[in-house]
Amino acid sequence: MNTGRIMAIFEKDIKEFTRNMMLFTTILLPIFLAFMYSRMGEEALPPMLVYLIVGVAFSAILCSGIMTMMAEENEKRTLRGLVQSPASMMDILIGKSLVVILMTAASLTLAFLIMNTGVEWSIATIVGLVLLALFFLNVGIAVGLTVDSVATTSVYLLPVMFIFGFTPMVELVVSEPDHFVRQIADYLPLYQNIAIHEGETVVPLLILAVWTLVSFLYVAWAFRKRMSDERK
Repeated sequence: MNTGRIMAIFEKDIKEFTRNMMLFTTILLPIFLAFMYSRMGEEALPPMLVYLIVGVAFSAILCSGIMTMMAEENEKRTLRGLVQSPASMMDILIGKSLVVILMTAASLTLAFLIMNTGVEWSIATIVGLVLLALFFLNVGIAVGLTVDSVATTSVYLLPVMFIFGFTPMVELVVSEPDHFVRQIADYLPLYQNIAIHEGETVVPLLILAVWTLVSFLYVAWAFRKRMSDERK
């Protein structure tokens, strides 16, 4: 791992990110939602809405951003050149990840400043958010490594956003708490963060850790597949 190469990739990709209006405008989504929900009243927002905005930020910026950047490299056939350059694949992934992490952090920070979240920043809350971010980042990297064009990413991104990013919306669609859809949703990553917010720690963190581990295995598989394709 070379810090200089990582920063060179970071500087190149952050310029491309800001020039890509589709990517750059995603930063505004959590801010817009925060502004809209902040008009609902002076009371703190319910956890469902707070973590809905977190899910939107992580899926629309973090996951979508890295997915699109990796897919662009595949589409332009430049990933092979990057891999064959002095920069290692780890340098490439870290450099690109830093861009979307920075953009996501900036967007969420502004969103939290706009709305009254009522979030207590305990160690469990922070660890939960880090694990959730790693999950979305890994899914974006893995999909970006496997697809061959930017257009194809939407086939994967929409299910990721609706299933993992917009999970709290299931409560508006399925009102019965005992419905099997709600029971399945209770084990999805974002609901673990809501559970942590409400005072639980051990079980939600363990479930989040399992999801994050699965996402790392997905990245490892996608990485081996891409390296195999690049050697052909």
